Amino acid sequence: MRVRFGEFVLDREAREVTREGRRLALSPKALRLLEVLVSARPRACSRAELDGRLWPGVAMGYSSLASLVAELREALGDERRECRFLRTVHGYGYAFCGKAEDEPSLAAPVACSLSWKGRSIGLSPGENVIGRGEECAVRVALPRVSRRHARILVDGQGARIEDLGSKNGTLVRRRPLTGPLDLVDGDVIEIGGALLAFRSGCGSDSTLTGSA
Repeated sequence: MRVRFGEFVLDREAREVTREGRRLALSPKALRLLEVLVSARPRACSRAELDGRLWPGVAMGYSSLASLVAELREALGDERRECRFLRTVHGYGYAFCGKAEDEPSLAAPVACSLSWKGRSIGLSPGENVIGRGEECAVRVALPRVSRRHARILVDGQGARIEDLGSKNGTLVRRRPLTGPLDLVDGDVIEIGGALLAFRSGCGSDSTLTGSA
């Protein structure tokens, strides 16, 4: 689902914010904060609620949330005293105060999969995390693979891969990822010694969802 506010579009499936078609450079936590506030609109969210959504199970100081709010305001060109989108509720928390409209995605997600050791693993629309953790959509249980190593975002435009701060890094086309990268059919993804082949445009009946 996409949400349009002002000249911006928040695409929750692609996990990005664009301004007149150009993607904004936002940290993952700042993007998540925007998603939470937009989803809760017009209700104000307390600092405790936001801390729990952004850093579950971790005690964070006030400055951490305030820094994310400042990052969002700078990216959106918002002002604290004359806010268009983010309102400070003094002594409580924050609220999304701008006019926002939900709109459908422009296109159906592209059918994509990863192949490893003769298996084909279907990728779902939205976020697909690759890693050693049991909760990952694509589980690669190897020692050099981080618990949440990388992710692939699938939408109507295709698929995009991003490293999640893994210890040993992610390589695509034999080059380390330094930022999000659009994948093309046949790309080889190297994660902790595992080589996974990316496929796009395949029918859902040719893929198998499961662990690698």
